[in-house]
This record gives sequence, C-alpha cells and structure tokens, in this order.
Amino acid sequence: MFKRRIIGVLIGVSALATATGAAHADEPYVPLISKGFQHQFWQAVKSGAEQAAKEQKIRISFEGPETEAMVDKQIDMLSAALAKKPQAIGIAALDSKAAIPLLKRAQNNKIPIIAFDSGVDGDVPLTTCATDNLAAAALAADKMADAIGNAGEVGVIVHDQTSRTGIDRRDGFLNQMKSKHPNIKIVSVQYGAGDHLKSAEIAKAMIQGNPNIKGIFGANEGSAAGAAIGVKESGKKLVLIGYDSGKEQKADITNGLMLGAITQNPIGIGKCVVDSAAKALKGEKLPKKVDTGFYWYDKSNMNDPKIAAVLYD
Repeated sequence: MFKRRIIGVLIGVSALATATGAAHADEPYVPLISKGFQHQFWQAVKSGAEQAAKEQKIRISFEGPETEAMVDKQIDMLSAALAKKPQAIGIAALDSKAAIPLLKRAQNNKIPIIAFDSGVDGDVPLTTCATDNLAAAALAADKMADAIGNAGEVGVIVHDQTSRTGIDRRDGFLNQMKSKHPNIKIVSVQYGAGDHLKSAEIAKAMIQGNPNIKGIFGANEGSAAGAAIGVKESGKKLVLIGYDSGKEQKADITNGLMLGAITQNPIGIGKCVVDSAAKALKGEKLPKKVDTGFYWYDKSNMNDPKIAAVLYD
C-alpha cells in the first residue's frame, strides 16, 4: 500500500513537472544579457524585467559577467543564449561594436533584438531602452560647475571607453563643460572598469598629480563609490559627483562626502526591455529609442517620494 502511494506521488509530481514544462514551453523565451552583476543597478534592472515578464507571460533569463571589464565573457554568454533559439533577446553591450556579428546573425534569423542601458552601433536593435546619458551627464557638469564657482580643475573617472554609456557620459560631461563652463579645466579622464578599488586608486592619483583639483565626476556606480573611497583616504576636500545609486553612494551623500548624483530608472529599464520584446513578438512597431528618464538627487531631495522611487540599494 505504501509503495503504491509513493509511486502515485511520483507519477503526480512527474505529471506536474511535465505540465509546468509545457506551460513554460508555450511562453516565449527572451534571454537578457546585462553588462555585469557586481552593481546594485543591475539587480534593479533584473527586478523590473522579472515584473514585466510575469505580466507579459514571457520566460526570461538574466545574466552578465562578474565585472564590466569582461567583454569576451559577455560575448560567450550572448553566443550561448542565441544557441537556445530564443524568440527575442535583450542586450546591454559592454562593447558596442564587438557584439555586432552575433547580433547580425540573430537579426538574419528574425530574432528581435532589444538593446538596454547601453546601445549597439548600427541599426541592429529594434529599440534601445536607456537613459539619455548625454543629457544626464551634462546636468552633472552643470551641478559641478555651480558647486565650484564656475572655475577650476576637475577630473573624470569613467567605467569604460567601449560601451555607449561610458562614451556618452564622458562626452556629455566634457562637452557641457567646454560649451557652457569654459573656465573649468578637465585635467584628467581615466577609466576604472567600474571597479571600486581601481577607481579609488585613480582618484588618489588624480589628487596627488593635480593639487589644485576642485572636483571629480564618477560616471557610474563603481566609479563614483570608488572615487569616494579615494577622496576619503586622501583627506582632500573637493566636490564629488556620481552617477547611479546604491548603498555606498546614498551614505556618501548623506554624510557629505559626495555632493549628489544622477540616478537612472533601472526598474523602468528592465520593464521596458521585456515590454518591448512582447510588442516586437506581436509585430508592433517600436520607436528607435525609449528614454527611461533620470533625476538629480542630493541630501535635500533623497526622501522625496518621486526620487526615492528610483533610488536602489
């Protein structure tokens, strides 16, 4: 009797697993390849994507390399995802050119491509869900200029010079300074791969090499948090402005080490990717870009409900 009951339970579990598998098999599969996993930003993007996937009845996976310096590993992940013959794919490219051959192959196989956070060169993606990084970095430049009296020396720490986010945030900041704040001199632009320790060492070297430096802009979460470590260890008082959110940056702003930062809308980015994939699969036309928005935040407005909603830990 006991043996028959066990067999019955096993058959029931097997049937349930088969039914669940069938249910998942009926759902479109859309892998999302992010730029990394080490920053809280990507966990927030993942959360938004999962919310939209549940609403849209789409099965997703979400992965990225351990650090945002691992371009080759991201390409391997993209290749493996495409081998599973997905119905669509989301990609936040670490190198806006390196991913093109694989994405062209996907395009030739009629697989819709949705870019997010960091665009891809050319017309391969149907749409890109991202912050207007040029405009956001220009706002960061304006805030820096105001804080240092529109004159003096400033350094910039960027996560990379291959992704669209790295390029646009760097150029948005530099171009705004050149056109609107000509009395501010950019003394150094360095790349720290979004790594806290590397960015901290860069900040300390900037301060040591430029004793009159008045400010540093960190162009992503790791760059900004790392720069804050470097500034603190150097003992130098200067204006530090960041990009993104996270526990470290929020604490640095609260205690006055960092003036403020640009926050994106990572949950909105994640939702946009999956919603856009769903529309593409229905044959709906998509805009070339979806601006998911950005905000300046500092100690004065961090608790504003509108701002708090897009800050992430």
